[in-house]
Amino acid sequence: MSLLEVRDLTVTYAGGAAAVRGVDLRLDAARKLGIAGESGCGKSTLALALLRLLPAATRVGGEILLDGEDVLAMKWGRVRAVRWAGASIVFQGAMHSLNPVHRVGDQIAEPILLHGRATAAGARKRAGELLEQVGLPAARASAYPHELSGGQRQRVMIAMALACDPRLIVADEPTTALDVMVQAQILRLIEQLVADQDVGLIMISHDLAVLADTCDRLAVMYAGRVVEEGPAARVHADARHPYARALSAAFPRIGDPSSRFAPRGLPGDPPDPSALPGGCTFHPRCPVALDSCAVEDPPLREVGAVLRDQPPRKTDAARRDQPPRETDAARRDPPPREADAARRDQPPRETDAAWRAACVRVGQGGADDTGGADDTDRAEEADGADEAGPARRPDGVPRRPGEFTRPGEEARPGTP
Repeated sequence: MSLLEVRDLTVTYAGGAAAVRGVDLRLDAARKLGIAGESGCGKSTLALALLRLLPAATRVGGEILLDGEDVLAMKWGRVRAVRWAGASIVFQGAMHSLNPVHRVGDQIAEPILLHGRATAAGARKRAGELLEQVGLPAARASAYPHELSGGQRQRVMIAMALACDPRLIVADEPTTALDVMVQAQILRLIEQLVADQDVGLIMISHDLAVLADTCDRLAVMYAGRVVEEGPAARVHADARHPYARALSAAFPRIGDPSSRFAPRGLPGDPPDPSALPGGCTFHPRCPVALDSCAVEDPPLREVGAVLRDQPPRKTDAARRDQPPRETDAARRDPPPREADAARRDQPPRETDAAWRAACVRVGQGGADDTGGADDTDRAEEADGADEAGPARRPDGVPRRPGEFTRPGEEARPGTP
């Protein structure tokens, strides 16, 4: 028997918004199920519905079987007994979920006391043990939420979820707003706890890459429905539904030039749950939509087990891991052309030297003002200018060997 089985779950809020529409899910003990999708697709509503945490006016239909017992048919006393002890939840946004005026140790101990698992002293001791289990010193039990970092607060939420040894944990975006290093630590911690305590995990996130690396199976939701569900690695690497394919392609892959130089996204926004389009709800944004998609709502159909559970194709792995092509490397780092090198290294053209000498002769026309040099000196300077320009600048400073004049500089009379 499965730990959790969701059958045709529907959730409609008081204003008429259909947040969840006919969802079917299944989770075994010691397994991890990921739920992905854009904001507004119904992921958090689904998580809250599993423990009946939705507003009182919300209409919920279908079945939620936890260890074979329907949560939706339970009396409130039984629901209180199941929460934290049978199933617990790590809420989205630890800073907003923790009480800012109570110490974190007291908040961890509260469900232990409510379920009669220990005395007050035993609950405080258990809270310290849980903090150490999630990588925090027991002394941090006396801290307030604002005295902890984002990663530490998230660890406190995980410790609280483990307080009463539940069999199912629902983690609603547990790594949101955390840097990548802390995110990796939290994910490894969750994986270790699932393996050590043999609990089932439902993890909700926007990041398909994180879910594919952490979970065994992955369900992609859009407009309140599951549009694709299967092995996590297969759904991430080779999605079949256009929305799941676009969601996967939005994340660049290391070593894949096509995703690096031409990142792909999905235009538009998810539809309003209170005004869903007719037919397939994804057809206004679908790049491969047909005319029939506007009137027909395709059901979720089964794909062959062999096809669904097979490993990624070798051709795909080879394409991702192959080294850059020589043509690509040559296009990015082209060697200098021989013509360019020859143009840079060639000596000055004779026409350029003749033009500079002509400029010098024009400038020597007013040499009487610069010191009264005789005709013989001017002739000698003009003859030598054919090769290296005049011996002196217009301001009377001797020129360095190989130094040339600027055009127009020679035409101005020099000053002593």
